Amino acid sequence: MNKTQLVDCIQTKLGEGATKKQAEEALKAVLDAISESVQTEKVQLVGFGTFEMKTRAARTGRNPQTGKEMKIAASSTLAFKPSSVFKKEVKTCKTKKCCKKK
Repeated sequence: MNKTQLVDCIQTKLGEGATKKQAEEALKAVLDAISESVQTEKVQLVGFGTFEMKTRAARTGRNPQTGKEMKIAASSTLAFKPSSVFKKEVKTCKTKKCCKKK
């Protein structure tokens, strides 16, 4: 599913009175809120999952081409951990074949 298909799906779920523009604005608002908040705090959506910034400590590694040791700098990365409810829904959906592409 791409962004256009997701906007169409949101428009359908919002009901008959919803426009494509409203659905796109709703999606953008949610994504912007998550993007801004996750930089300073954990974003937990009950029933869906948790977005969190994690830091990786500096470490030494090996260059795969030369085998020489090298220093890898500390870094931050975004992590997503799906909730057990979400995992269960996805697993059930796959077994019931309810996620067919149109």
